[in-house]
Amino acid sequence: MIKDSQKWDARYLASECSAAKPVWVLNEFQHLLPKTGQALELASGLGGNAQLLASKGLAVTAWDISAVAVDKLNACARERGLSIRAEVLDLEHATLPRGCFDVICVSYFLYRPLFQWIQQALNPGGLLFYQTFTAERLADAPGPRTPEFLLRSNELLRSFEQLHIRIYREEGLLGDTRLGLRNEAALVAQKKAEPSV
Repeated sequence: MIKDSQKWDARYLASECSAAKPVWVLNEFQHLLPKTGQALELASGLGGNAQLLASKGLAVTAWDISAVAVDKLNACARERGLSIRAEVLDLEHATLPRGCFDVICVSYFLYRPLFQWIQQALNPGGLLFYQTFTAERLADAPGPRTPEFLLRSNELLRSFEQLHIRIYREEGLLGDTRLGLRNEAALVAQKKAEPSV
């Protein structure tokens, strides 16, 4: 954890929260968000997603391994009057609480053992917004090169098939690769409501 946290601390040291932007899938489909509720951003960095979620009226918890990013995000939230509580957490050694969140957002972070925990952490009817890098990608694409951090074809779709898939996009290398969402997969999925007794 120390080595990873130091790497990310160094990366965020010269960055500002004002430059952090929400991921495409959250920005594009923000109209699906509930008007109130509890939201969680995993591997939040400087909190581009957390800031959007809080600006929409959600109370946001943001977890990241970098203390630098967490401190900057908390300061930004205070300054802008946003309901964000950022905390340092190593997600590779964490468990998520069950049934606590109405929205969970994950972007550019892939740790497959968390998939099950993410589904359990959603409230019935809760939404998952997830976008990250794919193995099928253009040669000069940004992002990691290690297969451990790259989604296989349709992996994101299959990993959350217990949820109701609302949006899924993974264009691969089909057609004109200068256009569209390339090198990434994006998903919006909803936890099914519990059956009434």
